[in-house]
Amino acid sequence: MCSLPRADDYHSFEREIDKWRVRRKDSKERKSYDEVFDQQNLMRVYKLFTDGTIDRLDFPISTGKEGNVFRATNTKGEFLAVKIYRTSTSTFRDMAKYVHGDPRFGGAQYNKRKLILAWAHKEYWNLQLLYQAGVRVPKPVARHQNIIVMEYIGDEVEPARELRDVLLDDPEAVSKKILAYIKLAYRKAKLVHSDISEFNVLMLGQEPVIIDVGQAVMLAHPYAEEWLERDVRNVARYFRKYKIDIDVAKELKEIRKA
Repeated sequence: MCSLPRADDYHSFEREIDKWRVRRKDSKERKSYDEVFDQQNLMRVYKLFTDGTIDRLDFPISTGKEGNVFRATNTKGEFLAVKIYRTSTSTFRDMAKYVHGDPRFGGAQYNKRKLILAWAHKEYWNLQLLYQAGVRVPKPVARHQNIIVMEYIGDEVEPARELRDVLLDDPEAVSKKILAYIKLAYRKAKLVHSDISEFNVLMLGQEPVIIDVGQAVMLAHPYAEEWLERDVRNVARYFRKYKIDIDVAKELKEIRKA
């Protein structure tokens, strides 16, 4: 476990980041750190320190194509997750189709950097809507530009594992809970996740938590219904391994019921 204490000024903070980054022995991982901790992101992370949102970065949770997620601790000793989108190297072509067509963004055209900022805004907004609707997602805490701070899902030892890596005690109950969250998202938050899979559900004990909601779209999006069907089919496909037969047509009818 690596730990990065809060620094008293920006330059000492930057030096601590450099020391932390150098300790990463894997060349690919170090390259990822170099990309996520560019000068602009360093300034943005530092602001979260100075405004008291976070007090320390503890260790990396995951490294993705678009950014990295770290566990952090606030001044009360509570754990948080900090998601930092890379503005310089993220792949963004797939992002555009989830932003364009979303009425909240007015059909605006974005360059790469602006699209990633819009995506972070969209993810934070979606977290708020889903959390308020009762969907079990990480509670949103703060957003600054391309950085999102949210509830940490896990314990003191390790972050929660993805659904695909957990042996379920009651898979039928978990499948029903995920479908119930899809329904809540659709009917109360007016959102479709658009990418539900065993990779985007964390298991906190035996309780599913839906993550990676940046691609979630409003029902007014032209592909919302198509992506809703894909989500339900993905759930049915995954739980088939547990010999659970989910009637996709029936579930879709229940979700869409007025």
